Amino acid sequence: MIYHEETDGFIVEAEPTYVPEQSKPENSQYFFAYRIRIRNTGEKKARLLARHWIIMDGEQRREDIEGPGVIGEQPFFEPGTAYEYTSFCPLPTPTGSMRGSYFMKDAEGNDFKIKIPLFFLRDHRHNQ
Repeated sequence: MIYHEETDGFIVEAEPTYVPEQSKPENSQYFFAYRIRIRNTGEKKARLLARHWIIMDGEQRREDIEGPGVIGEQPFFEPGTAYEYTSFCPLPTPTGSMRGSYFMKDAEGNDFKIKIPLFFLRDHRHNQ
């Protein structure tokens, strides 16, 4: 399933996947990958400077992750361009969710945020 959110002419799409070959349910280790695609459908030129993730496991334990860029990069968006990357999230439960924001700076030096959609992480072999 692909989740999406639009903010200020930027569309963020998230597509999570459970990775059974990296998971060890007997040790409460569930491994999820997710693909993110960011598209600039507006007129602004902007650079992605930082990210803030809010990760919830199936028992509603929250973890906040903040850092510069994404996968070591700070992509620049011209109007009409897109950027895609894949990352991962290990959880101690077979279900969870992620959401967050990207911190951007436009060509005029103005800071703004774009939303990362809420998306769900599920090991579909478990009915939780």
